[in-house]
Amino acid sequence: MNRIVDDSKCYGCGVCAIVCPKNIIEIKLNSDGFYSPKVIDSTQCIDCGLCKSICAYQNTSLAVSNSVKQSFAGWSNNDKIRYLSSSGGVSYEICKYLLSKDYKICVVRYNNELNRAEHYIANNEKELYESIGSKYIQSYTVDAFRSLNLNDKYVLIGTPCQIDSYRRYIKKLKVENNFILIDFFCHAVPSMLAWKKYLSLLEKRNIINIKQIAWRNKKYGWHDSWVMTVVDSNNITHNFRKTQKDLFYKLFLGDYCSNPACSQRCKYKYDKSSADIRIGDFWGQTYSKDENGVSSVVAFTEKGFELLKNCDLTLMQHSFEIVAEGQMRRNIVPAYTSVIARSLLKCKHVSLDSLLWKGLFIVEKSLKFIKRKIKI
Repeated sequence: MNRIVDDSKCYGCGVCAIVCPKNIIEIKLNSDGFYSPKVIDSTQCIDCGLCKSICAYQNTSLAVSNSVKQSFAGWSNNDKIRYLSSSGGVSYEICKYLLSKDYKICVVRYNNELNRAEHYIANNEKELYESIGSKYIQSYTVDAFRSLNLNDKYVLIGTPCQIDSYRRYIKKLKVENNFILIDFFCHAVPSMLAWKKYLSLLEKRNIINIKQIAWRNKKYGWHDSWVMTVVDSNNITHNFRKTQKDLFYKLFLGDYCSNPACSQRCKYKYDKSSADIRIGDFWGQTYSKDENGVSSVVAFTEKGFELLKNCDLTLMQHSFEIVAEGQMRRNIVPAYTSVIARSLLKCKHVSLDSLLWKGLFIVEKSLKFIKRKIKI
Protein backbone atom coordinates (compact mmCIF):
# COMPACT_ATOMS: atom_id res chain seq x y z
CA MET A 1 0.00 0.00 0.00
CA ASN A 2 1.49 3.29 -1.13
CA ARG A 3 -0.32 5.56 1.34
CA ILE A 4 -0.68 6.36 4.99
CA VAL A 5 -3.09 4.07 6.80
CA ASP A 6 -5.13 4.66 9.96
CA ASP A 7 -2.42 3.91 12.46
CA SER A 8 -1.65 5.06 15.98
CA LYS A 9 2.09 4.68 15.23
CA CYS A 10 2.65 8.25 14.11
CA TYR A 11 4.38 11.43 15.24
CA GLY A 12 1.23 13.42 14.43
CA CYS A 13 2.99 16.16 12.42
CA GLY A 14 0.00 16.54 10.08
CA VAL A 15 2.00 17.17 6.90
CA CYS A 16 0.45 14.14 5.17
CA ALA A 17 -2.95 15.86 5.34
CA ILE A 18 -1.75 18.95 3.49
CA VAL A 19 0.25 17.13 0.81
CA CYS A 20 -2.65 14.84 -0.18
CA PRO A 21 -3.94 16.04 -3.60
CA LYS A 22 -7.38 14.53 -2.95
CA ASN A 23 -7.76 16.00 0.59
CA ILE A 24 -8.86 12.65 2.00
CA ILE A 25 -6.57 12.61 5.05
CA GLU A 26 -7.68 14.11 8.35
CA ILE A 27 -5.61 14.48 11.51
CA LYS A 28 -7.55 13.58 14.64
CA LEU A 29 -6.86 12.42 18.15
CA ASN A 30 -6.66 8.64 18.31
CA SER A 31 -7.91 6.52 21.22
CA ASP A 32 -4.69 7.17 23.17
CA GLY A 33 -4.97 10.96 22.78
CA PHE A 34 -2.35 11.60 20.07
CA TYR A 35 -2.84 13.24 16.69
CA SER A 36 -2.73 10.68 13.89
CA PRO A 37 -3.99 10.38 10.29
CA LYS A 38 -7.35 9.04 9.26
CA VAL A 39 -8.17 8.37 5.60
CA ILE A 40 -11.78 9.47 5.24
CA ASP A 41 -12.44 7.95 1.80
CA SER A 42 -9.90 5.40 0.57
CA THR A 43 -11.80 4.92 -2.70
CA GLN A 44 -10.59 8.36 -3.81
CA CYS A 45 -6.92 7.55 -3.19
CA ILE A 46 -4.91 7.77 -6.43
CA ASP A 47 -1.93 5.90 -4.96
CA CYS A 48 0.44 8.80 -5.59
CA GLY A 49 2.54 8.01 -2.50
CA LEU A 50 3.07 11.64 -1.54
CA CYS A 51 1.86 11.14 2.02
CA LYS A 52 4.35 8.37 2.69
CA SER A 53 7.20 10.12 0.89
CA ILE A 54 7.13 13.15 3.21
CA CYS A 55 6.30 11.25 6.43
CA ALA A 56 8.99 11.59 9.10
CA TYR A 57 7.79 8.39 10.77
CA GLN A 58 7.80 6.26 7.61
CA ASN A 59 11.27 7.43 6.54
CA THR A 60 14.12 6.03 8.61
CA SER A 61 16.61 8.80 7.73
CA LEU A 62 16.34 12.56 8.19
CA ALA A 63 15.24 14.84 5.36
CA VAL A 64 18.71 16.41 5.23
CA SER A 65 22.17 15.45 6.45
CA ASN A 66 22.79 18.41 8.74
CA SER A 67 25.77 18.82 11.02
CA VAL A 68 26.48 21.39 13.70
CA LYS A 69 27.95 24.60 12.21
CA GLN A 70 28.10 26.78 15.33
CA SER A 71 26.67 26.55 18.84
CA PHE A 72 26.02 29.27 21.41
CA ALA A 73 24.52 30.36 24.65
CA GLY A 74 22.04 33.10 23.83
CA TRP A 75 19.48 35.46 25.27
CA SER A 76 17.36 38.41 24.25
CA ASN A 77 18.72 41.87 24.94
CA ASN A 78 15.18 42.83 25.97
CA ASP A 79 14.88 41.94 29.67
CA LYS A 80 11.09 41.64 29.53
CA ILE A 81 11.16 39.17 26.63
CA ARG A 82 13.91 37.20 28.33
CA TYR A 83 11.89 36.95 31.54
CA LEU A 84 8.63 35.92 29.86
CA SER A 85 10.32 33.28 27.71
CA SER A 86 10.98 29.75 28.93
CA SER A 87 14.74 30.14 28.56
CA GLY A 88 16.47 33.11 26.91
CA GLY A 89 13.93 34.42 24.41
CA VAL A 90 16.00 33.55 21.34
CA SER A 91 13.15 32.27 19.16
CA TYR A 92 11.12 35.44 19.80
CA GLU A 93 13.99 37.69 18.74
CA ILE A 94 14.62 35.63 15.59
CA CYS A 95 10.96 35.91 14.64
CA LYS A 96 10.80 39.63 15.44
CA TYR A 97 13.80 40.32 13.22
CA LEU A 98 12.36 38.31 10.34
CA LEU A 99 9.02 40.10 10.60
CA SER A 100 10.96 43.23 9.66
CA LYS A 101 12.23 41.35 6.58
CA ASP A 102 8.70 40.55 5.36
CA TYR A 103 8.62 37.01 6.70
CA LYS A 104 5.45 35.54 8.19
CA ILE A 105 5.78 33.48 11.33
CA CYS A 106 4.25 30.02 11.84
CA VAL A 107 4.46 29.31 15.56
CA VAL A 108 2.40 27.81 18.41
CA ARG A 109 -0.05 29.33 20.85
CA TYR A 110 -2.53 27.89 23.31
CA ASN A 111 -6.18 28.09 22.22
CA ASN A 112 -8.22 28.62 25.41
CA GLU A 113 -11.53 27.91 23.69
CA LEU A 114 -10.47 24.56 22.23
CA ASN A 115 -8.04 23.72 25.06
CA ARG A 116 -5.26 22.79 22.69
CA ALA A 117 -1.92 24.02 21.42
CA GLU A 118 -2.03 24.94 17.76
CA HIS A 119 0.17 26.40 15.07
CA TYR A 120 -0.96 29.78 13.72
CA ILE A 121 0.39 32.54 11.49
CA ALA A 122 1.71 35.72 13.13
CA ASN A 123 1.91 38.71 10.78
CA ASN A 124 3.07 41.31 13.30
CA GLU A 125 4.75 41.57 16.68
CA LYS A 126 1.46 41.79 18.59
CA GLU A 127 0.34 38.48 17.12
CA LEU A 128 3.79 36.96 17.69
CA TYR A 129 3.54 37.82 21.40
CA GLU A 130 0.95 35.05 21.84
CA SER A 131 3.63 32.45 21.10
CA ILE A 132 5.96 33.31 23.99
CA GLY A 133 6.79 30.37 26.25
CA SER A 134 6.81 26.59 25.94
CA LYS A 135 3.65 24.51 25.42
CA TYR A 136 4.06 21.03 26.81
CA ILE A 137 1.33 19.39 24.77
CA GLN A 138 1.20 18.22 21.15
CA SER A 139 0.27 20.98 18.71
CA TYR A 140 -2.40 20.74 16.03
CA THR A 141 -0.79 21.85 12.77
CA VAL A 142 -3.17 21.28 9.87
CA ASP A 143 -5.12 24.55 9.72
CA ALA A 144 -1.97 26.68 9.88
CA PHE A 145 0.02 24.51 7.47
CA ARG A 146 -2.79 24.59 4.93
CA SER A 147 -2.94 28.38 5.07
CA LEU A 148 0.73 28.86 4.11
CA ASN A 149 1.28 30.41 0.69
CA LEU A 150 4.45 28.65 -0.38
CA ASN A 151 5.47 31.59 -2.55
CA ASP A 152 5.77 33.80 0.55
CA LYS A 153 8.59 33.75 3.12
CA TYR A 154 8.05 31.99 6.47
CA VAL A 155 9.66 31.02 9.72
CA LEU A 156 8.32 27.70 10.98
CA ILE A 157 9.00 26.57 14.54
CA GLY A 158 7.99 23.08 15.60
CA THR A 159 9.04 19.78 17.10
CA PRO A 160 11.91 18.01 15.32
CA CYS A 161 9.55 15.51 13.70
CA GLN A 162 7.22 18.26 12.46
CA ILE A 163 10.20 20.09 10.97
CA ASP A 164 11.61 16.91 9.42
CA SER A 165 8.35 16.16 7.57
CA TYR A 166 7.94 19.77 6.53
CA ARG A 167 11.50 19.87 5.19
CA ARG A 168 10.67 16.90 2.94
CA TYR A 169 7.52 18.69 1.80
CA ILE A 170 9.22 21.95 0.78
CA LYS A 171 12.16 20.09 -0.79
CA LYS A 172 9.73 18.18 -2.96
CA LEU A 173 8.08 21.43 -4.04
CA LYS A 174 11.47 23.17 -4.45
CA VAL A 175 10.61 26.10 -2.15
CA GLU A 176 13.17 25.54 0.62
CA ASN A 177 14.66 28.98 0.09
CA ASN A 178 11.40 30.56 1.26
CA PHE A 179 11.64 28.99 4.71
CA ILE A 180 13.63 29.22 7.92
CA LEU A 181 13.01 26.06 9.95
CA ILE A 182 13.57 26.00 13.72
CA ASP A 183 13.14 23.05 16.08
CA PHE A 184 14.10 22.43 19.71
CA PHE A 185 15.55 19.85 22.03
CA CYS A 186 12.45 17.73 22.57
CA HIS A 187 11.60 15.41 25.46
CA ALA A 188 8.46 13.77 23.98
CA VAL A 189 4.80 14.71 23.60
CA PRO A 190 2.23 13.69 26.23
CA SER A 191 -1.24 12.36 25.54
CA MET A 192 -4.00 14.93 25.18
CA LEU A 193 -6.06 12.61 27.38
CA ALA A 194 -3.67 13.49 30.20
CA TRP A 195 -4.11 17.20 29.52
CA LYS A 196 -7.91 16.89 29.48
CA LYS A 197 -7.82 14.94 32.75
CA TYR A 198 -5.69 17.69 34.22
CA LEU A 199 -8.13 20.39 33.12
CA SER A 200 -10.96 18.38 34.70
CA LEU A 201 -8.97 18.28 37.92
CA LEU A 202 -8.61 22.06 37.83
CA GLU A 203 -12.37 22.37 37.38
CA LYS A 204 -12.88 20.26 40.52
CA ARG A 205 -10.77 22.88 42.28
CA ASN A 206 -13.07 25.62 40.88
CA ILE A 207 -10.49 26.83 38.38
CA ILE A 208 -12.69 27.27 35.34
CA ASN A 209 -12.82 29.30 32.11
CA ILE A 210 -9.06 29.53 31.85
CA LYS A 211 -7.87 32.72 30.18
CA GLN A 212 -4.14 32.11 30.11
CA ILE A 213 -1.66 29.31 30.70
CA ALA A 214 2.13 29.51 30.97
CA TRP A 215 3.97 26.21 31.39
CA ARG A 216 7.27 27.73 32.47
CA ASN A 217 6.99 30.67 34.85
CA LYS A 218 10.28 32.08 36.16
CA LYS A 219 8.68 33.34 39.35
CA TYR A 220 11.10 31.19 41.34
CA GLY A 221 13.99 31.60 38.88
CA TRP A 222 14.89 29.91 35.62
CA HIS A 223 16.30 26.74 37.23
CA ASP A 224 13.04 26.27 39.12
CA SER A 225 10.83 27.34 36.23
CA TRP A 226 8.74 24.18 36.03
CA VAL A 227 5.85 26.28 37.30
CA MET A 228 2.54 26.16 35.47
CA THR A 229 0.70 29.45 35.86
CA VAL A 230 -3.05 29.43 35.19
CA VAL A 231 -5.16 32.60 35.09
CA ASP A 232 -8.90 31.98 35.44
CA SER A 233 -11.91 34.03 34.34
CA ASN A 234 -11.82 35.98 37.62
CA ASN A 235 -8.23 37.03 36.90
CA ILE A 236 -7.01 34.89 39.78
CA THR A 237 -3.55 33.44 39.20
CA HIS A 238 -2.78 29.87 40.27
CA ASN A 239 0.73 28.40 40.29
CA PHE A 240 1.44 24.67 40.17
CA ARG A 241 5.02 23.51 40.65
CA LYS A 242 6.84 20.37 39.55
CA THR A 243 8.71 20.44 42.86
CA GLN A 244 5.35 20.25 44.63
CA LYS A 245 4.46 17.13 42.62
CA ASP A 246 2.04 18.76 40.21
CA LEU A 247 0.20 15.88 38.53
CA PHE A 248 0.54 17.02 34.92
CA TYR A 249 4.30 17.44 35.24
CA LYS A 250 4.44 14.10 37.03
CA LEU A 251 2.69 12.34 34.15
CA PHE A 252 4.61 14.19 31.44
CA LEU A 253 8.16 14.18 32.81
CA GLY A 254 7.68 10.74 34.40
CA ASP A 255 6.87 9.36 30.92
CA TYR A 256 3.60 7.78 31.99
CA CYS A 257 1.73 9.11 28.97
CA SER A 258 4.19 9.88 26.17
CA ASN A 259 3.54 9.05 22.52
CA PRO A 260 4.91 5.53 21.85
CA ALA A 261 6.42 6.91 18.62
CA CYS A 262 8.67 9.12 20.75
CA SER A 263 10.19 6.18 22.59
CA GLN A 264 10.22 3.73 19.68
CA ARG A 265 11.19 5.79 16.66
CA CYS A 266 12.46 9.27 17.57
CA LYS A 267 15.63 9.95 15.61
CA TYR A 268 16.13 13.59 16.55
CA LYS A 269 17.92 13.55 19.88
CA TYR A 270 21.02 15.59 20.66
CA ASP A 271 22.62 16.67 17.33
CA LYS A 272 20.13 15.10 14.88
CA SER A 273 17.98 17.74 13.17
CA SER A 274 16.48 18.77 9.83
CA ALA A 275 16.19 22.39 10.99
CA ASP A 276 18.29 25.44 10.25
CA ILE A 277 18.44 26.28 13.98
CA ARG A 278 17.77 24.31 17.14
CA ILE A 279 17.01 25.97 20.48
CA GLY A 280 16.49 24.83 24.07
CA ASP A 281 17.45 25.47 27.67
CA PHE A 282 21.17 25.85 28.37
CA TRP A 283 21.29 23.45 31.30
CA GLY A 284 24.58 22.29 32.80
CA GLN A 285 27.22 24.04 34.87
CA THR A 286 28.20 26.99 32.68
CA TYR A 287 25.19 29.15 33.56
CA SER A 288 24.06 27.33 36.70
CA LYS A 289 23.97 30.60 38.67
CA ASP A 290 21.99 32.52 36.06
CA GLU A 291 18.29 32.70 36.94
CA ASN A 292 17.25 35.01 34.10
CA GLY A 293 17.27 32.26 31.50
CA VAL A 294 19.80 31.18 28.88
CA SER A 295 19.02 29.45 25.59
CA SER A 296 21.04 26.79 23.86
CA VAL A 297 21.32 27.82 20.21
CA VAL A 298 22.65 25.52 17.50
CA ALA A 299 23.06 26.54 13.86
CA PHE A 300 22.85 23.55 11.51
CA THR A 301 23.01 25.53 8.26
CA GLU A 302 24.86 28.60 7.03
CA LYS A 303 21.51 30.28 6.56
CA GLY A 304 20.72 29.73 10.23
CA PHE A 305 24.15 30.96 11.33
CA GLU A 306 23.96 34.16 9.28
CA LEU A 307 20.46 34.86 10.59
CA LEU A 308 21.53 34.65 14.24
CA LYS A 309 24.17 37.37 13.77
CA ASN A 310 21.48 39.91 12.81
CA CYS A 311 19.09 39.43 15.72
CA ASP A 312 18.86 41.45 18.94
CA LEU A 313 20.66 38.76 20.90
CA THR A 314 23.67 38.24 23.09
CA LEU A 315 25.47 35.15 21.76
CA MET A 316 28.34 33.42 23.54
CA GLN A 317 30.06 30.72 21.53
CA HIS A 318 30.65 27.33 23.18
CA SER A 319 31.38 23.83 21.97
CA PHE A 320 28.30 21.79 21.10
CA GLU A 321 29.05 19.41 23.98
CA ILE A 322 28.76 22.31 26.44
CA VAL A 323 25.70 23.81 24.72
CA ALA A 324 23.89 20.45 24.74
CA GLU A 325 24.91 19.51 28.27
CA GLY A 326 21.85 18.24 30.09
CA GLN A 327 19.96 17.48 26.86
CA MET A 328 18.78 13.97 26.11
CA ARG A 329 21.03 11.74 24.02
CA ARG A 330 18.58 8.84 23.88
CA ASN A 331 14.84 8.37 23.54
CA ILE A 332 12.61 8.31 26.57
CA VAL A 333 12.04 5.05 28.42
CA PRO A 334 8.34 4.75 29.32
CA ALA A 335 7.43 4.30 32.95
CA TYR A 336 7.04 0.65 33.99
CA THR A 337 3.38 1.32 34.61
CA SER A 338 2.79 3.34 31.42
CA VAL A 339 0.46 0.71 29.93
CA ILE A 340 -1.73 0.89 33.02
CA ALA A 341 -1.51 4.69 32.99
CA ARG A 342 -2.74 4.83 29.38
CA SER A 343 -5.68 2.61 30.35
CA LEU A 344 -6.56 4.84 33.29
CA LEU A 345 -6.46 7.92 31.06
CA LYS A 346 -9.16 6.33 28.91
CA CYS A 347 -11.46 5.79 31.90
CA LYS A 348 -13.75 8.81 31.94
CA HIS A 349 -14.71 8.42 35.60
CA VAL A 350 -11.18 8.06 37.01
CA SER A 351 -9.84 11.49 37.93
CA LEU A 352 -6.16 12.25 38.42
CA ASP A 353 -6.62 12.60 42.17
CA SER A 354 -8.22 9.16 42.56
CA LEU A 355 -6.74 6.40 44.70
CA LEU A 356 -6.05 4.37 41.55
CA TRP A 357 -3.54 6.95 40.34
CA LYS A 358 -2.00 7.27 43.79
CA GLY A 359 -1.59 3.50 43.88
CA LEU A 360 -0.01 3.47 40.43
CA PHE A 361 2.55 6.10 41.46
CA ILE A 362 3.45 4.02 44.52
CA VAL A 363 3.90 0.90 42.37
CA GLU A 364 6.10 2.82 39.92
CA LYS A 365 8.25 4.16 42.74
CA SER A 366 8.61 0.67 44.19
CA LEU A 367 9.62 -0.85 40.86
CA LYS A 368 12.28 1.81 40.35
CA PHE A 369 13.58 1.21 43.88
CA ILE A 370 13.84 -2.54 43.21
CA LYS A 371 15.69 -1.90 39.95
CA ARG A 372 18.23 0.32 41.73
CA LYS A 373 18.78 -2.35 44.38
CA ILE A 374 19.29 -5.05 41.78
CA LYS A 375 21.90 -2.89 40.00
CA ILE A 376 23.73 -2.31 43.27
